[in-house]
Amino acid sequence: MDLDDAREDVTVAATAAVATVVVTLLVRFSPLSDPGTILRLSPIGVYFVYLFTRRGGPYGELDTARNWAILTAVVALVALGYVLLG
Repeated sequence: MDLDDAREDVTVAATAAVATVVVTLLVRFSPLSDPGTILRLSPIGVYFVYLFTRRGGPYGELDTARNWAILTAVVALVALGYVLLG
């Protein structure tokens, strides 16, 4: 494992961690209904998909750490939207 791979992994992991904490705190300290554990941990799920499909999936040019980090943030926003609208 070289330093570039480690840096990419840390980028996606940090994005997933921050997104998960933000979703959990916003749900916990707001009058919104509790969506459940699975929905609050959904950004971590994206990170696990990243870990297990990295360099083996059919993604080609789309397989970058930046795109995975963006996907993690989008999943967190979708989870918050589900809580707000649901």
